[in-house]
Order: sequence, then structure tokens, then C-alpha cells
Amino acid sequence: MRTPSLSDPDQRMLLHDAADRINTVADQLPLPDQVQPGPRLSEILDDEVRHLARLLGYLAGENAFRHRAAASYPHQTTPSHRRTTLALARAAEAAGAALAALGGAVHCLGVLADLSHQDPGRASTRTVATAHQQLVERLAESRAHLARAAKSLRTAADARSIRPAPSPPTAAPARTR
Repeated sequence: MRTPSLSDPDQRMLLHDAADRINTVADQLPLPDQVQPGPRLSEILDDEVRHLARLLGYLAGENAFRHRAAASYPHQTTPSHRRTTLALARAAEAAGAALAALGGAVHCLGVLADLSHQDPGRASTRTVATAHQQLVERLAESRAHLARAAKSLRTAADARSIRPAPSPPTAAPARTR
């Protein structure tokens, strides 16, 4: 088993890389005014669900590795390693929520596809509008979770790169006779 030997710059790079990967998934999702139900959106959801699922697996794997390493080599685990592990865990939670929201978007898209094969009518027009709005909301929810995950990772990475300033020397107390 490898030990938790990543240096602070390596850990920062790992967190920034994970944030970049999360942002890439978010960037592929359509914005609310771009949501057009149909085969193209279905393909986008298919691709991004797969990418996000792999990314969630990566985050969970990194977390598991770090937990095993900390248990096996407790004397080598630093506060920086613990902060990195926690940042990855937080990102995994947000990525999981984003994946769930994408699952909801897939469901909404399925409902819209089914409604498109029904006879048009006043009730179905309202139902279509509601399903479309829910689709837009699920995509926005997923984007929000992904943005939160990426921001959290970047904040954790950047917090480690800022070293506290040395405290100024204190004056020696004046001696009185």
C-alpha cells in the first residue's frame, strides 16, 4: 500500500484538477434558456451522467485510499492530508447530489418524450410545460451542485497555499528599578 506522501503542492494540484474535471461536466450541461427536449439533450445527459459517475467513483476512491493510508500510517498523516481528504469527501457529496439531479432530468426528459406521443389538449399542454420546467430545474440544480463542489475544492486547495505571516516580535518588557 502506498503511503500518504503527496506534498502540499501535489495536493493542491490534485484538488484543482478535480475541480477542473467537475467544471468540465457542468460546462456541458445546457443553460436554462438552452434546454430543448429531444435526442440531442438525451445524448448530452447520457454522456454527462457517465462522466460524472466516473468522477464520483474517482473521488470516492481517493477518499478510500486516504482513509486506508491514514489508518495504516497514522504517524505520516498530516493536517494537510486530512484537509485534502475532507475536501474530496465534500466534493463527492456534491457530485452525488448533482448526479441525482441529472437522474431527475433524465426522468423529466422521459416524461416529455411520452407526452409528445399523446393527443394534444389543454391538460397535456400544461403537463408538458410543467415537465419542461422541472427538467430545467433539475439541470440547474445539477449545475449548482457541481459549482459548489468545484468551488469547495478550489477553496481547500488555495487555503493551503496561503502561509500565515510570521508574527512580529514582541518587545521585551521594560525593566524598572
